Order: sequence, then C-alpha cells, then structure tokens
Amino acid sequence: MPVVQEELSPEVPSHPEEIKSVFDLRVGKHITLQGSARITPAGVICTGIAVAAMTLALGYLASSTRRRRR
Repeated sequence: MPVVQEELSPEVPSHPEEIKSVFDLRVGKHITLQGSARITPAGVICTGIAVAAMTLALGYLASSTRRRRR
C-alpha cells in the first residue's frame, strides 16, 4: 500500500485578528534563542483582567500583613 503525502496548505490563522510575534535573542557568540508567540485580542483582555486581579489580591495581602504587625 503506497503512502500518500498530502500537500501542506498555506498557514491559515485560527482567528482573523491574531497577533503574532517572533524574536531572536543572542547572548554572546554561541548562544542564540528563538521564540514566537501569538495571541488574540480576547487573550490580551483576559491577560489584563488576570493581572489586575492578582495585583489587587497581592495589595490586600500586603496591607493585611502591615495591620497584623501593629
């Protein structure tokens, strides 16, 4: 039974407003790091909400430890 290889279709983003980023980081002569990321606008909003919630929680904890010391 012969193996049939399908042709790769052009990359289609999963979301029409997808934001992509690619970076190369060089450290010295011998170390090179490559990375990429992609996110949608909804992901940006969810990340902002999560960061705001954590900031509020940490602020509350910091203020409560100050009250306990007195």
